[in-house]
Order: sequence, then structure tokens, then C-alpha cells
Amino acid sequence: MRLAALALAAALLASTAAAAPKVPTSASAQSNTRAALERIRKLNPAVNAVIATDPTAMDQARALDRSGARGALFGMPILIKDNIESVGPLPTTAGSLALARNVTNRDAPLVARLRGAGAVIVGKTNLSEWANIRDNASISGWSAYGGQTRNPHALNRNACGSSSGSGAAVAAGMVPAAIGTETDGSITCPAALNGIVGFKPTVGLVSRSRIVPISHSQDTAGPMTRTVRDAALVLSAIAGSDPADTATVDADRHRVDYTAGLFAGALRGQRIGVMRFASGFGTDAAFDEALRTLAAQGAVLVEIKELKGRGEIGQNEHKVLLTELKADLNAYLATTPPTVRTRTLADLIAFNQANEATELALFGQDTFKEAQGMKGLDDPDYRKARETSQRLAGPEGIDRVLRENNVVALVGPTMPPAWPIDAVNGDQISGGGAGGLAAVAGYPHLTVPMGIVKGLPVGLSFIGAKWSDQQILALGYAYEQASRKRVDPRFLPSIEESPEIAPHLRPARR
Repeated sequence: MRLAALALAAALLASTAAAAPKVPTSASAQSNTRAALERIRKLNPAVNAVIATDPTAMDQARALDRSGARGALFGMPILIKDNIESVGPLPTTAGSLALARNVTNRDAPLVARLRGAGAVIVGKTNLSEWANIRDNASISGWSAYGGQTRNPHALNRNACGSSSGSGAAVAAGMVPAAIGTETDGSITCPAALNGIVGFKPTVGLVSRSRIVPISHSQDTAGPMTRTVRDAALVLSAIAGSDPADTATVDADRHRVDYTAGLFAGALRGQRIGVMRFASGFGTDAAFDEALRTLAAQGAVLVEIKELKGRGEIGQNEHKVLLTELKADLNAYLATTPPTVRTRTLADLIAFNQANEATELALFGQDTFKEAQGMKGLDDPDYRKARETSQRLAGPEGIDRVLRENNVVALVGPTMPPAWPIDAVNGDQISGGGAGGLAAVAGYPHLTVPMGIVKGLPVGLSFIGAKWSDQQILALGYAYEQASRKRVDPRFLPSIEESPEIAPHLRPARR
């Protein structure tokens, strides 16, 4: 396709995305759902964010309209990441051909809560296969089942992962909200790179039942939306205790209406820690502007230049994730229908090898193999690693920094701008913020659009103590209302063809 044709196609896509309506509570569920399905039809071919639309979506909407019920999410079309189970004919694949027939016909508790609040599940989103745990040389946003997700701001750029499709679909304007899952960065990274809001709740606030797992210590689901208010609205629906997930035993006690705590003056008088130890990677100018905005809203900024022990946290986290992956994935696979022939991690490794041409064409499965060699949850080395990583990230990490600096939250750039999709070398990430601390500790982490770096969006992270979800959302909301940094994607073939970059790539006039 010629550049002019690509530019025209990009302009048409951008106009469609920009026109994506915010779901009005007065509209019918059918009209909202029909419009969302049409936007997916038009926009998805460019970004490949949606693995499949749910053929029952319009039936769901008709039933809602007939019921007369008007829940908090009435008529909101929502996409869910394809490692989350839902009632209906769609399989839950985790992006793998091994689960292509994993039609469980059961709702994960969080999906049941969405339906109970009036949402319509319109489909499943693509993801980094197995939530990016199969191999260290992976390409974020790629799965054998779904292909490669692309960033709607520049189609040759990565959408990050593992909730790549959820982030790209919301950014593109297909739906107002999607559900992602995170073990370490899988909600907040794609949210930041796609220029939207992403919220990783406190681990244990949202049920993980009937979600393809990695780690019971760190896994959680969370909302990915265009606004903080929508994130709070969705979180209010999905939060709550689940008897099948012991981590959520205290969720009902902490669950609140997260929208009720949102107000524009939430930053006034609040002491906020500035994570200089987790900054840089091309985001300094945008971060400095964000800090000026925080200060203008009355926040008291406290510089935090270092945090010891970050390397030790990562080393111990690695052992925890590998050990829990083997145990948790084996337990999940045992619950799948008889149509699923891979019943253990060892079976998956063998399946991938037998289907090397499709599953292993771009990168391998070394992480799977390393996990298969783990000794199990009773292994003293695993238990020590889990205690060490959580202690250093939580009580001696975030908690200590908050206490010693007398601050209520920490802020820093979430991730660098999106890197190019690279099928040869895999992900080439130039840096990352402090989101790993919140992931390992199991504490809340919100990312909000912070601005543009050379035409690509970046995010500002807000991190707080365990169960401070409402406060973190309120602080992020106040920043969002003051900064207004979210921009609609342009669906550029590449950022190098953007008007702000292209002229500088041409020879200078002599």
C-alpha cells in the first residue's frame, strides 16, 4: 500500500476512534452494543486487539433492555482478556493453540459481577501468549492463537503486554472499558504505552478464580479505561470476596464505591513521594511537567532518590513466579473440559514442541522449561524467596518509603514510550518505572496519561499502600482532571511518518 493510501486509511481510522461515544446511561444496551461491535469491525483489522467477538452479545443486550434493571454499568460494552473465562461459545485460550478448545461455558466471578452490574461482554482481547511467561525473548502482544497486537498510535510499535489487546482496544475507541490481568506490569505497561488509564488493584481485592494463572502471590485482574472515573466504576463492580479464592477473604471489608471518593481537589495538601530512583528512559520532560501539575494542585512533593534492594527483589520474584506457575497452571488445567488434552505444564511444553512451526516460530519456551524444573510450593528455597521478595517490596520497600518520608503515595513515569515490534530480537525495552515494587508487594498501582514523547504516549504511575485503592484512584483522578493529557490515537503506519518526526529524517537543505 502506498504511503498516501496508508495516510488516508490512518485518517479514517483516527476519525472513527475519536468519534467513539462515551456510554450514556440513558441509551439502550442494544444500541451501545451494536455501536461497539461496529467499531470493532472497523478498527480491529488495523490493531488486531480483539481475538473474537461474542456471538451472544446482542442477546445479552436485548435481555438487559427487557429486564428493566439499571445497574451501575448498564449497557456498557466491555472486552475481557482471553485468559478470563466467560459463559458462551468462546474458548479461553491464553493465546495458545493448546487451549483452542477450552470452552468452559462458565463465568469467572469478576465476569459474573460485570454482568450483574449491567455490562455486556462483547468479546475477548488478544494478549501476550500465556501472559508473557513462556520465554524471556518474547514479543509482547503476540500469541499463536491471536497473532500480533499493534499500538494504535503507531502501528509498527508494540502495545506492551500482556494485556495488549485490552489496552489497544480501549485506546482505539472500540469500547470504553476492558479487563486486563497483571502479574508484573501486564495492566499498567499496556495502559501507559497505549495512552489510557490502567489500574492494578491490591492483590486480593478482585477474584482470580477461573482466570488462567501465573502466580497466586501476584496475579490480579483490573480495569483498563479511557478515564479514571470509568476505572473506578468498573472496579466497584468487580471487587469483592470469593470463597474459591482465599486471597480475597478481606475484599468485602475493603470494597467501597470507588467513584464516591473521586474529586478534583484530592491532591491538595497531600505529600507525594517522587520516585527519582525509577525515572528517566526518555520521560524526564513529561515527568517534570506532571510534577508541576501536581504541585499546582496543592500537592507537597518529596524527592526520593534511591531505594535499596531492588535487584534482590527481582531475583527472588523470579523463583516465586516459576514455582507458582507450575503449581497454579497444573491446578487450572485440571479443571478444563475433556476437549483440552494438555493437562499439565509438561504437556504444554510437549505440545509446543510438537507444534513448533506455529507455537515456536518466533521465540521459544525456556521459561516454561525452567518452571517445569521447580520443586513445588513446599520447597524451602521457594518459601524463602517468596518471603524475601514480598518483605523487601512491601514492608521494607513501599511501606518504609511512605513512612520515612511521611508521604501518602509515590509517583513516577510508568514506562518508556512504545518500542518497535521486533520479530528478530524480541522486546527491546529501554527502561521501566517502579511498578515491579507494587506488583511483588501486591499493592495498588494506577497509571494515567502523562503526555507525549516524540508522538507516543507515556503514563504517570501512582503507587500506594495495601488497600489504599480508593486513595490512589482519587489522586490519579485529580491529576487527570488538571492535566488532560489523554490523546486519541492516529493509527500512523509508523511514528517516523508523523508530521513531527518525518521532516527531521530527511536530508537537510543545502
